Amino acid sequence: MSNLRKIIIDDVEVEVDPNLTLIQACEQAGIEVPRFCYHERLSIAGNCRMCLVEVVGGPPKPAASCAMQVKDLRPGPNGEPSVVRTNSPMVKKAREGVMEFLLINHPLDCPICDQGGECDLQDQAIAYGVDFSRFREPKRALPDLDIGPLIETCMTRCIYCTRCIRFTTEVAGLTDMGTLGRGEDTRVTTYGNEMLPIDAADPEHAVGAALRAVMDSNLQGNIIDLCPVGALTSKPYAFTARPWELTKTESIDVMDALGSNIRIDTKGREVMRILPRNHDGVNEEWISDKTRFIWDGLRRQRLDTPYVRENGKLRTATWAEALAKAAAAMTGRRVVGLVGDLAPVEAAYSLKLLVEGLGGRVECRTDGARLPVGNRSAYVGTARVEDIDSAKAIFLIGTNPRDEAPVLNARIRKAWANGAKVALVGPAIDLTYDYEHMGDDRQALSQVAAAGERLAACRDLNGVVIIGQGAIREADGEAVLALAMQIAAKSGSKLLVLHTAAGRVGAMDVGACTEGGLAVATEGAEVVYNLGADEVEISRDGAAAPFVIYQGSHGDRGANRADVILPAAAWTEENGLFVNTEGRPQLAMRAGFAPGAAKENWAILRALSAELGATLPWDSLAALRAALVRAHPHLGHIDEVAANAWEPLPLRAPGRATFRNAIKDFYLTNPVARASAVMAELSAMARARAAKSMAAE
Repeated sequence: MSNLRKIIIDDVEVEVDPNLTLIQACEQAGIEVPRFCYHERLSIAGNCRMCLVEVVGGPPKPAASCAMQVKDLRPGPNGEPSVVRTNSPMVKKAREGVMEFLLINHPLDCPICDQGGECDLQDQAIAYGVDFSRFREPKRALPDLDIGPLIETCMTRCIYCTRCIRFTTEVAGLTDMGTLGRGEDTRVTTYGNEMLPIDAADPEHAVGAALRAVMDSNLQGNIIDLCPVGALTSKPYAFTARPWELTKTESIDVMDALGSNIRIDTKGREVMRILPRNHDGVNEEWISDKTRFIWDGLRRQRLDTPYVRENGKLRTATWAEALAKAAAAMTGRRVVGLVGDLAPVEAAYSLKLLVEGLGGRVECRTDGARLPVGNRSAYVGTARVEDIDSAKAIFLIGTNPRDEAPVLNARIRKAWANGAKVALVGPAIDLTYDYEHMGDDRQALSQVAAAGERLAACRDLNGVVIIGQGAIREADGEAVLALAMQIAAKSGSKLLVLHTAAGRVGAMDVGACTEGGLAVATEGAEVVYNLGADEVEISRDGAAAPFVIYQGSHGDRGANRADVILPAAAWTEENGLFVNTEGRPQLAMRAGFAPGAAKENWAILRALSAELGATLPWDSLAALRAALVRAHPHLGHIDEVAANAWEPLPLRAPGRATFRNAIKDFYLTNPVARASAVMAELSAMARARAAKSMAAE
């Protein structure tokens, strides 16, 4: 028997779930209802009244479609389906009245507003408003808030939809943003900024102390997208471009291993901004602040020409000269290839074939993680990101998802808000939700694994065990991973290995790793081919110091150590394949071109192979991908998560050390971030807040 209910919307009969709101039912029927405060991922507020509709047979006034459910409608006198009208004279008059009220105090400064051209208020004023105003009194103005280096505010434009408040409270897990006052005196603010005394001679009181909570979130940039007017805009992007000037490219993010879907907007050769794209299975429609504001790092400290080191100093060189010197160094010597955190799968696969063809070794686990070679259920897991939504038990091991994958952490918070129980073994930290802290060392994890009855009681809870890279970087990492797999098996839970490097899973998939890890791979190396691995310290002292060839996009640690530098494209400047932390292959698309003489990563390796006389068997990216998919078929299934056969690791006793989380500074985790002035400012502010907190304690 169907649970659907028939209703008639604008003379169209539809069957919908009775638990839907009227605005959702209208969307299913393909009928547009304007809205400002309603958002499908936030709680119902009913503030703006723009979504008014007429319910036939109901009260003689329009109803807010966002706050009324289909099941609340009364049927007709003889049991006929309920009738809803979205275009009647009553609705038209109501919407015009609402729009007139919204524009009473609005500054009408569209020509200088960064929201111009993509503003909901603009669009709906044209579609549903009137071309006159009866308001002749002076407009009210409000002072702007200073909420840090990311968000520009113009509070006079605010229409009090409260989307920003609901997002920071419900999704980001902050409680210091809200409204004060009533009626005309209402204002959106941070409670601290309103209640603390503001001393002009002491900016710490005016900004720093008042805005601790807002600045403590690494998801705050999402309120820019949520704001339906120009009250909240991007401060780094301010006054740089208009939407119609930008070329829009759909791509994915590589700042963490979640693989958030993004849109890269470019103007000429430069990236101007990065926005989220909706993907319910990965990031929903949120992105982290690092993802959103990293783009200025793509312009700074770029490598745009080859370099070779002579007499201890780097000098510019031609491509022919640099490739010849690299090939001469690699010929007849013991070579090891290191795959960096941001390397696409095509580059990792090319480097693997090139180096192994010379008798060398390749390693992508440059942080020392003990991820088992060839066992995908152990280095990826069996869970999808969206499994967190339905989980009633979530167990975190040696991870801080708030820093390692902020959008994933918001998803865990949503599950917690829906009743899921969260437990943590690892350092006690603020995750924005409550959890049971079960200890911070290996001994505590062993005790959990031995609690057979308690784990068995979790079998009907659709549990997810999430283990972070910090838990498996130590010498006993494989033993810790084996315990995590045992806990997942005993509790009937799925396992998710939370990676921090966007290129790690793809590199593991193509076998760019060596049994025994980094120490075995680099033992006795005479030449190190460094493919963007800037987090690795390579010895430069003594006669045994290896010759280093660095291929990357930024002048970071790797370039500083290099004897030959081969400038490469960043991830926004080439088409590349990345596999996210759940094992989902996704495509990063080129949004612009690399600066100067920099080349695409796969093309550099192809040219070097020809110089070595061991030419790789492809001349195009398409041919490379065809060979890649033949060798690893699952990589051809874009945006699909392959099922991994469960292969538990043999149990061994771990050590007794305390777990340490993988990320120490969220804002400076890779060379692009370290080149960003915005990330540097955010990092400095985070350190200052941490120091102040410790002093207060």
